[in-house]
Amino acid sequence: MVSARLQDKVALVVGAGSRGEPAGTGYATAKLFAEHGASTLLVDNNRERAKVTEREILDAGGAASVFEGDVTSEEDCKAMVTACGERYGRLDILVNNVATAGAGKVTEVGSEELDQVFATNLRSMMLACRYAIPLMKAGGGGSILNISSIDGLRTGMSYNVPYAVTKAGAAHLARLIAVHHGRDNIRANCIAPGHIYAPFVRHMSPEKRDQRRKVAPLGTEGTAWDIAWAAVFLASDEARWISGTILPVDGGLLAATPLAVYDNIVPA
Repeated sequence: MVSARLQDKVALVVGAGSRGEPAGTGYATAKLFAEHGASTLLVDNNRERAKVTEREILDAGGAASVFEGDVTSEEDCKAMVTACGERYGRLDILVNNVATAGAGKVTEVGSEELDQVFATNLRSMMLACRYAIPLMKAGGGGSILNISSIDGLRTGMSYNVPYAVTKAGAAHLARLIAVHHGRDNIRANCIAPGHIYAPFVRHMSPEKRDQRRKVAPLGTEGTAWDIAWAAVFLASDEARWISGTILPVDGGLLAATPLAVYDNIVPA
């Protein structure tokens, strides 16, 4: 372990399985949590993917175990929190990191797709929090992190209404929990990733990736590790007085208007 920023803490990371290169946010977060001393329950709907993450953590001297489950199922959400309590005796950190894409304008989205996206992206977070909060409270408090997106804060480059609306909901859910459960010593925050290169965009053409890179004021492309480092900070006692925030990790993108980055994307 490189440090003890999360020493003796127990974390539950949803979507922690490895999906190969590039690294996914859940995988990167679980790896860094373990490196910083946390015992981590690796939740994924694909056991083999989660076992890869577990093996890497154990080989590096960390502590982790796998829970295979579908967070769109209330039964599984309850079971994963129960398993965390049984295996580790407490829960200090919950990372809600699972999402599916949802395309189309509001006039184009079908009801079936809408229900699926809401169940995966938002309902799952609410269910996870519903069962995690009592266990956190019993242990003296904790930290909840919802992984949202800049698309939940601003209109993005795609017509993706279901995805964007659920990501906006994830951000406000964190605010609500921060207010409603602050006296339980539970902090809740939201990370809004920008244009990172992760498994869900590895199909993207080099031209599209370059376009996304150019619009960020820093002129660089983010990775899942950038999100994971933010998660380490917000989960740690270093952030003990931070709650109800939305932290964009986006290379400065939300600080700019389109014209502010015009010279970066339009040839002279």
